[in-house]
Amino acid sequence: MTKFIDYTLNGITNGAIYAAVALALVLIWRATRIVNFAQGAMLMITTYIAAAVINSTGSYVVGFVAALASGLAIGAVVERLLIRRVEHGPPLNAVIVTLGLYTFLVALAGMIWGDTPRSFPPAFSIRGYEIGGARYLFAPNDTYIVLVVVFVAMVLAALFRYTPLGLQMRAAAFKPEVAQLLGVRVGRMFTFGWGLAALTGAIAGVLVAPSVFVAPNNFDPILISGFVAAVLGGLDSPPGAVAGAMILGLALSYVAGYEGDALVPLAALVILILVLMVRPTGLFPAAKERRV
Repeated sequence: MTKFIDYTLNGITNGAIYAAVALALVLIWRATRIVNFAQGAMLMITTYIAAAVINSTGSYVVGFVAALASGLAIGAVVERLLIRRVEHGPPLNAVIVTLGLYTFLVALAGMIWGDTPRSFPPAFSIRGYEIGGARYLFAPNDTYIVLVVVFVAMVLAALFRYTPLGLQMRAAAFKPEVAQLLGVRVGRMFTFGWGLAALTGAIAGVLVAPSVFVAPNNFDPILISGFVAAVLGGLDSPPGAVAGAMILGLALSYVAGYEGDALVPLAALVILILVLMVRPTGLFPAAKERRV
């Protein structure tokens, strides 16, 4: 029973990280109908920046803020300089651009920081809680991860539902021509959407870095899991992305715990194929008719 509880708690923690990546992918998809295959490389760069700031200042908070700021800036610059040229063209163009950006960022990180994995300090203790004489594989840092992702999801939900900026972003995403006629700066909304998505991805990078270490290719599995979670929940649905991430996190944790880590990639692939076969729009698709 203790093992089952450990696997469940571990699945919740991993699911929270997948949710942050899935939310970043969903934000970009909703804004521009582009799947950002460079998301993992972008959050890798922001995590390297956070690590450098933490090493130089000794402050986790300052490093965290640096990751957020750099993520927002990188996302905005990528949209302005690269994506804007292809976002209205054939979908394959955007795929090639994001894959090229991924290759460039991975190579750039290798040239600047090298390929040797680096440790990243956790925000809180990674020693599991002790309850009733038993120590569980769920630590204060895991609690921090879950709370941060829940907070981010709530802030994004409030932003899109209750603020003028969020309403303008939704209008630009759903009906850009109509929104432009109503005075919405559609281009600016796209730029902010990419920046916000990169910021969300930066949060995921900082949260997962203590457990995977920081190296140019170490965040690729997180991107894959986040993508599977986004598809599982529905690429158009932020709440669905969170729900899909939790389902995926629990499923992969049980597979790793009872069958071994080697089967985790296969399990993720099987889940993705089954969802695409049974529910191509995801388990929690957004409503077909939407109001801005």
